[in-house]
Amino acid sequence: MSRIRGKNTQPELIVRKFLFSKGLRYKLHDNNLPGKPDIVLPRYKKIILIHGCFWHGHEGCRYFVIPKTRTEWWVSKIRRNKETDLKTIDALQKMGWSIKIIWECELNSPVKEKTLNETFEFITIENSGN
Repeated sequence: MSRIRGKNTQPELIVRKFLFSKGLRYKLHDNNLPGKPDIVLPRYKKIILIHGCFWHGHEGCRYFVIPKTRTEWWVSKIRRNKETDLKTIDALQKMGWSIKIIWECELNSPVKEKTLNETFEFITIENSGN
């Protein structure tokens, strides 16, 4: 597990490259916010969390398969990850942040463009009402 990266993952790089190409600037893994969110857009008061389907327990996803060995340990690990996610999201929302979660599987070819465009709209269009 020491080789598992929590930062600069391929899905994260895809989203960052897209946002940068659209002229959006952001902070990465802000230590001052609960959970050190993946992408923080202070100007828009928006946060983007990029979740790996396995590590965050994406129900119904083909990438979320519990390993056949040490099953109990993995179930417990993923449950704790989900609980931490909920606490982090709750804390960030109480601070006034709007949050979008992007799942790893949403960045695969058939739906990648749709996901990225929805993310751009989440950041820019919803902000116009503020």
